[in-house]
Amino acid sequence: MSRFVKRSLLPVDAATAFAWHERPGALARLTPPWERVEVVKAPIGIAPGTRVELRMQIGPIAKRWVAEHTRYVPGSEFQDVQVSGPFAKFEHTHRILPRDATSSWLEDEIDYALPGGWLGQSLGGAYVREQLQRMFRYRHATTAADLTAHQRESTTMKILVTGASGLVGTSLSAFLTTGGHEVLRLTRSAPRDANDISWNPESGTIDPVRLDGLDAVVHLAGENIAGARWSAAVKQRIRDSRVKGTRMLCEALARLARPPKTLICASAIGFYGNRGEEVLREGSPAGTGYLADVCREWEEACAPARSAGIRVVNLRIGVVLSAKGGALQKMLFPFKMGGGGVIGSGKQYWSWVAIDDVVGAIHHCLQHEEISGPVNATAPQPSTNLEFTKILGKVLHRPTVIPMPGFAARIALGEMATDLLLSSARVVPETLERSGYQFRCPSLEGALRHELGL
Repeated sequence: MSRFVKRSLLPVDAATAFAWHERPGALARLTPPWERVEVVKAPIGIAPGTRVELRMQIGPIAKRWVAEHTRYVPGSEFQDVQVSGPFAKFEHTHRILPRDATSSWLEDEIDYALPGGWLGQSLGGAYVREQLQRMFRYRHATTAADLTAHQRESTTMKILVTGASGLVGTSLSAFLTTGGHEVLRLTRSAPRDANDISWNPESGTIDPVRLDGLDAVVHLAGENIAGARWSAAVKQRIRDSRVKGTRMLCEALARLARPPKTLICASAIGFYGNRGEEVLREGSPAGTGYLADVCREWEEACAPARSAGIRVVNLRIGVVLSAKGGALQKMLFPFKMGGGGVIGSGKQYWSWVAIDDVVGAIHHCLQHEEISGPVNATAPQPSTNLEFTKILGKVLHRPTVIPMPGFAARIALGEMATDLLLSSARVVPETLERSGYQFRCPSLEGALRHELGL
């Protein structure tokens, strides 16, 4: 039998910290992004008898893990025990220990045994302990940072999120619900629970009754920009999903008897086009080209909401870094295989942002009523492709000596390569910084290490 213990200081009292763990979204916020884990069945609360079922990928093997909550001491302790899974035994005790009126201790204690007895321990003991250290370093850092952010709130809100099943939407919804906010999801699929609201952007159908009385809307929905090689039809779908969908939603919000106070609508740094080394702030003019035109029309489609007196924030999001999806996930395999290298000249700026800072920027804009108009959601230190390549190689301990010439990228990806990989946009988050936003991951190396657990 082995034991692992991790203890950290939290910036809130014990009752607040325990309540965070009981709310929907806690499991999603605590699951490390590099873990290949799918939640098959999420528990409703942490009372004894409730179960969580996960599907894990351990190398080439898919493994089912079922854990049941057992001991529960309100405000201070709860425990879950493996019913079936990869361990011979796994008991996880979560403790929230009071320190004073404004802080508490978070303690995770795990008693576990590997299958195969002493042989299993000899072969896998060191590896398992290393993985537990990675996981709980991430979990404790995320818990403390989330609680710090929620401490700055003056009230909870009723918030509608579109694109809630996407990369950003999933993280945002989990973050908001653990903070005590009520999150509704606008979905094109059949509703799965009472918080799902159906809409069809193509036909223009939406239930206005379900939209009445919202405090805020976060609009993230749109066709995956890198989901397929750009043909004329794909480009039109990308444009329509953003422009027509946004206009239809804004017109519906404008007609409400009680419209929301705030609309945060996703946009992208593609707004600025290919600008070389020019430093781009929110007041910089739009660029030229397909993506710049789409982003400009996307932001203009918010006009009905703005005319109705709704505070509109157009969040120009950079290259989002997450091990769960997007650009970073696509880059990991070739880089881990030693096939990483600069793309094109390597001089083009990639204005990146950690996914937790996209969520943080949205939360910051929800809380700060003085912010409106365009807001750059990028890290304060944009990197060139060459710098990005070297730092990712350093974090992964891999060489980065296999370049991809610009012509090869264009042959492989067509027009998409020009706009997404070879274009340069040196974007800085002036509005966020001036309004006091504190970045969780201001440096590229720190962001990559956090996302990858390295």
